[in-house]
Amino acid sequence: MEIRDLYDSERNLTGETILKGEEIPEGRYILVVSVFIQNSEGKFLIQKRSEIKNGKFATTGGHAKTGENSIQAILAEVEEEIGLKLNPNDLQLYSSNKFEEYRVFGDDYYVKMDIEDISNLKLQKEEVDSVQWLSKDEILDLMKQDKFFKNHYEEFEILINWLNKNKFSNKC
Repeated sequence: MEIRDLYDSERNLTGETILKGEEIPEGRYILVVSVFIQNSEGKFLIQKRSEIKNGKFATTGGHAKTGENSIQAILAEVEEEIGLKLNPNDLQLYSSNKFEEYRVFGDDYYVKMDIEDISNLKLQKEEVDSVQWLSKDEILDLMKQDKFFKNHYEEFEILINWLNKNKFSNKC
């Protein structure tokens, strides 16, 4: 059973925890993380979630477990879900927000890297059915068809604005 740390409204650890699936208490928050991996062709590594997880397309992410900071959580999620080890020095935090409605703090990361053969990735079948490289337009099309996880698409839009502003990629 996964245990999650609780934070106060200023993102300070409270010393309190909850179990996965428990309701987040009023005035408390948990930490969620995601990462968008972009290759040198400008495409993004997108996963098709398992049917248990709604079967939609999304990026890799999840909830921080107790004792994990944001970077530790995203490194763990990527390794668990798709079997990929990221270098923490390559991660760039592009968005950090508080979502009152969901009682979460969300940290979104970006990393630019090529993966030689994504068919060699070890997918966690309870979470992920498949992975593929998709262009910005292909992701937009999936969203229009309601096949892309809405929260992750909103994070993707923030990423595209951030990339354009910071000129990290001219192939978005």
